[in-house]
Amino acid sequence: MAKIALVDDDRNILTSVSIALKSEGFEVETYNDGASALFGLQDSPPDLAVLDIKMPRMDGMELLRRLRQKSNLPVIFLTSKDDEMDEVVGLSMGADDYIAKPFSQRLLIERIKAVLRRNDIVLTASGASAPEDGVIICGSLSLDKQRHTVTWRDEPVVLTVTEFIILNELAERPGIVKSRNQLMDAAYSDQVYVDDRTIDSHIKRLRKKFKKSDDSYASIETLYGVGYRYIEA
Repeated sequence: MAKIALVDDDRNILTSVSIALKSEGFEVETYNDGASALFGLQDSPPDLAVLDIKMPRMDGMELLRRLRQKSNLPVIFLTSKDDEMDEVVGLSMGADDYIAKPFSQRLLIERIKAVLRRNDIVLTASGASAPEDGVIICGSLSLDKQRHTVTWRDEPVVLTVTEFIILNELAERPGIVKSRNQLMDAAYSDQVYVDDRTIDSHIKRLRKKFKKSDDSYASIETLYGVGYRYIEA
């Protein structure tokens, strides 16, 4: 049974979404502000967190920033209906998905399930040695699909589940162009709609993480109007 944390200052949302999730078999913890959620999520980590962005005491952006200092917990953001900037900033900070208010509970549940499916490789990975076909070596990049680990020039690079899947999709066939639609199909289920901006935000964050290890990193190439490809280096 997966454990879901809901963080929102709207008690009606906490109550109604909790009921819906429990009816799907999830265990649910609720928090009505970011400050209390920060302690709760650290003391009793869930499998996924749904965070409202606009909250008192500590907003969702700040909560995610602090969580990302120590954790790659999958996160879905709840955003204002017309605030595209929230979506872009949230994804650039490492959120796995977002959904705009007001939202369908069924849509939220499907997106939660989709992110958990993408995270399943982490939840089920064991300490056993990974088979050779579970490791991609592409120049200075080493990507272990069984352990969900990535290194660049022998230095670890910590990625979210979605970032890992996108990088894997590119690095499996270096030099081959992958369209945004192909990357979306790899990272998201058919039931989850995302737009081009979502993939672009994930790519931007991937580059930023690798550049922290190597300022000259340039292995993910953009082909404007076409997509992305991985250049072996």
